[in-house]
Amino acid sequence: MSLRGEWRRLRELDWRELDLKESGGWPWSLQLICCLLVLGLTLAGMHWYLAGPQAEALTKAEAEEQQLLRDYRLRAAQAARLPAVREQMAALDARMETLLAMLPSGAEIPSLLDSISEIALDHQLAIDFIRLRSPEPREFYTERPFDIQVQGDYHRIAAFLADIAALPRIVTQHDFILAPAEDGEALTLSMLARTYSYRTPDEGEAP
Repeated sequence: MSLRGEWRRLRELDWRELDLKESGGWPWSLQLICCLLVLGLTLAGMHWYLAGPQAEALTKAEAEEQQLLRDYRLRAAQAARLPAVREQMAALDARMETLLAMLPSGAEIPSLLDSISEIALDHQLAIDFIRLRSPEPREFYTERPFDIQVQGDYHRIAAFLADIAALPRIVTQHDFILAPAEDGEALTLSMLARTYSYRTPDEGEAP
């Protein structure tokens, strides 16, 4: 049967009278179209129910793979920098030990005050008083303030202050008051100085 004849049969077919039970008597071209349609719907259904979830799982796995690759590259870079980081940490530890060595312990405060007294006497200053105040606890250290009052001429007082700043222990100087002494021939220096001690477990204060 020619294609032209089949085409004529399809054109002359009354589609409203088609009965699925009599599909065996339909023109072969219509049967072919229906078979292709059923096959297409079957393939689409298989893709939707079978291939679709697999494709979604594949996409998720590819995303996880990319994340793992990024994590690997990050950790590889960190591992490459590890020797430099360890070297920096060692330098920081050494610097920390040096700074801690500059902080007197509570037991060393009296000797520090003795050193300041000796500096004043070396510069021929009269010591009115060097008096400790109550310690002031902070988070990682304790402030230990003390008042200083000495008398002498301007240049000796300046040299005294410079030598205090050069002490191997950290001593900061605050609240300077420089005024003529009562005899009018010298100056009186009054100031607040502070030293600091690191909190140690031996003192009952956790660092």
